[in-house]
Amino acid sequence: MRWNAQQLNGQPGQALFPAPDAADSGSGAGAALPLLPLAGLVKSVRTPEFAGITFHEVLAKSALNRVPATSSMPFEWTVNPYRGCSHACVYCFARKSHTYLDLDAGVDFDSQVVVKVNVAEVLRRELNKPSWQHPHVALGTNTDPYQRAEGRYGLMPGIITALAESGTPFSILTKGTLLARDIPLLREAARDVSVGMGISLALLDEKLADAVEPGTPSPKARLALIGKLRDAGLPCGVMSMPILPWLTDSEESLDALFAALASAGATGVSAGALYLRPGTREWFMQWLAREHPALVGRYQRLYGQGAYAPKDYRQWLAARVNAAKRRHGFAGQAGFIHDPRQEEARYPAGSLPDAGTGHRTPGAAGPAGTGGPGARQRAGAAMRAPALAELAPTLF
Repeated sequence: MRWNAQQLNGQPGQALFPAPDAADSGSGAGAALPLLPLAGLVKSVRTPEFAGITFHEVLAKSALNRVPATSSMPFEWTVNPYRGCSHACVYCFARKSHTYLDLDAGVDFDSQVVVKVNVAEVLRRELNKPSWQHPHVALGTNTDPYQRAEGRYGLMPGIITALAESGTPFSILTKGTLLARDIPLLREAARDVSVGMGISLALLDEKLADAVEPGTPSPKARLALIGKLRDAGLPCGVMSMPILPWLTDSEESLDALFAALASAGATGVSAGALYLRPGTREWFMQWLAREHPALVGRYQRLYGQGAYAPKDYRQWLAARVNAAKRRHGFAGQAGFIHDPRQEEARYPAGSLPDAGTGHRTPGAAGPAGTGGPGARQRAGAAMRAPALAELAPTLF
């Protein structure tokens, strides 16, 4: 079994977590504290390669998750091989989902990662049922399937293969450059089913990225990944979310971002303001108080009425975003949807499978994904680090 020497728990079905001092040491040994039962648990492990992170290997009973009928998302089914995410983005909307495991939405979300080690086998069984109608399946909708743990567990190749062989179109949304490992497999899959590819990238400032999304590959590395996908003939839409008020919403920041995305070859871009649902709000505001204390009052006023920024701010930002998109060849693509209930359902061109497509004749050409702002400029635009917006928008 993997990492037996670093196993923390000795009782199947009971999750044991390292004490805080042991978790921070980066060693494979240390005290362990029983916190909660976790269904299907095989073992909980740590490794020096992932200092401070505990992986809880579980045997999943199901792989496919049905999206509620009331959701506005453009897909009905999802697969999440991991719960929790070492990318540790302070704004991640999925943080609250960790509380369903009796874990907290802050440190635990970043450091206690549940790994569904048998997800590919379970998925294959579910896809082979006669009742399966081959609708679009989305990956990366909750936590990132290409977070660092994927380099150890290698769950995605089995998932991709199962989906493609069953004739099921699928999409992937990620910040993880480990996706490049699977580009040959994705090209092969796109010969049989429609494939959508999405990269999440909302800022270029390396220092700010290190602070707000400390476990992710750099913005420069993600831009290079977009280029690799496009060079492979795969589409690649970009989710530029969240735009952070007073931090990444200046004209300079947005112009530099969309220029870089156009140069990288993105087939489409969607952008939206920060969304602070419960569980995320508390963690983000703690970060803001540490890193940008002068902005705390502004954020409290801006998000005083709920999880979404008010309509006047979103309209102001939409005008600024759409102008930048037009300047860089993304004109005509969906901008902002001002109904907050629809805000999270916007996916850019290339990030979803072709509508109405499913199984293809084996060997047929896959989608080239040639939309977007035109041919890539390989010389690349100068990577200008966006300055922080100095003044509040005058609307509020």
